[in-house]
Amino acid sequence: MDLTGKTAIVTGAASGIGKAIATALHAHGARIAAIDLDGQGAEVTGASLGGLGAQVDVTDEAALTRFINRTERSLGPVDIYISNAGIGVTDGPGWGAGDAPNAAWQACWDVNVMASVYAARHLARKMAARGGHFLVTASAAGLLAQIGDAAYSATKAAAVSFAESLAITHGDDGLIVHCLCPEGVRTPLVEGVEGGAQGLSGYIEADEVAARVLEAMAEKRFLITTHANTAQYAALKGAERDRWAAGMRKLRRQVMAANDGRPM
Repeated sequence: MDLTGKTAIVTGAASGIGKAIATALHAHGARIAAIDLDGQGAEVTGASLGGLGAQVDVTDEAALTRFINRTERSLGPVDIYISNAGIGVTDGPGWGAGDAPNAAWQACWDVNVMASVYAARHLARKMAARGGHFLVTASAAGLLAQIGDAAYSATKAAAVSFAESLAITHGDDGLIVHCLCPEGVRTPLVEGVEGGAQGLSGYIEADEVAARVLEAMAEKRFLITTHANTAQYAALKGAERDRWAAGMRKLRRQVMAANDGRPM
């Protein structure tokens, strides 16, 4: 896929999936603007790819808009937006589905959902006019569930839904929308919890995810998964919710038994 002359903004680009996607886009010719709460990491990513890097809180709409404007002044109109920043919080220590504090739920909502809304509000129509790509990094948890993190599961499901709304609303105008739903990927987000349910299908490297993203962009494909069974599990969930929920309860019991009473 030749992206020569295209400008891409990648959020959560200091490490992990974001950094890998930024690197892959640049390898195919794109100009890169990298942002992250880890400003130093974002600057390193941007500089290493000959582009921009800055600390930006993606939940601050005004700050995000300023960076978009800065990028367009410096590198040109945004053709690719990778809304990749994300967080999880866990239900611990009590492990009830509603046990995470309100602030944790709000933080997940702001990062996992509203950051994409803010970017789309500013860019979707303009990018559609030039056939741009807008990618939302959700999670396999958004199609299925993340045992032990109700806030993550709920907001990633909302992220999938928002990506669908973008595709439905702006697809006829030319916007190419992608929804990335990875299972286990070795990133800082899973450090210390690799024994939990999120890694049952095995872990892959962020570079592998980036390669799948580039393939999906070339094919103009909406849903991007990283593990062979994700779509099958999602189909089962859609067809037989009771059976799926019973299976997930069984899986939770098994994971808790193997993790000293912790579901992740």
